[in-house]
Amino acid sequence: MTEQVWVSIGSNIQPAAMIQAAAHDLRQQFGSLILSPVYQTPATGFQGEDFYNLVAGLDTDCPLTELRQCLRTIEAQNGRVRTAEKFCARTLDIDVMLYGSLISEADGKPIPSPEILTYAFVLQPLADVIPGQLHPVLGVSYQRLWADFTGDRSQIRQIPFAFS
Repeated sequence: MTEQVWVSIGSNIQPAAMIQAAAHDLRQQFGSLILSPVYQTPATGFQGEDFYNLVAGLDTDCPLTELRQCLRTIEAQNGRVRTAEKFCARTLDIDVMLYGSLISEADGKPIPSPEILTYAFVLQPLADVIPGQLHPVLGVSYQRLWADFTGDRSQIRQIPFAFS
């Protein structure tokens, strides 16, 4: 069964090139994408260069665990080196935020991702591209969640970005 999946994409090492590469590689693997605007935000949890962040929607019939492995492969092909540090500079970070309407704790990671409600750089792009869609757990639209967001909005800035 095909599911619509939303992934967050972030980079703070050569971010413009890495975001382009991520979009290219995701298209190669999954076909057409829905891409949100790109946002620039300061590094969170460490001192580092600003991040470029966005969300991408794709359709897949890959099971969630297989999808996550595919995303890890794309990260690695683009120079991502995983360390024990949660907050660090990275060429590319691609994480599943939503997998259809699934509510799950697969591989020790909850779906929908709690990052949706925590970080402006995830929630704002989702509100841009799927404003009326309802969060699977809360039953509230992403537009409403963004309107009610009490986290830090001051550091997120939409930037002009042209995908090739």
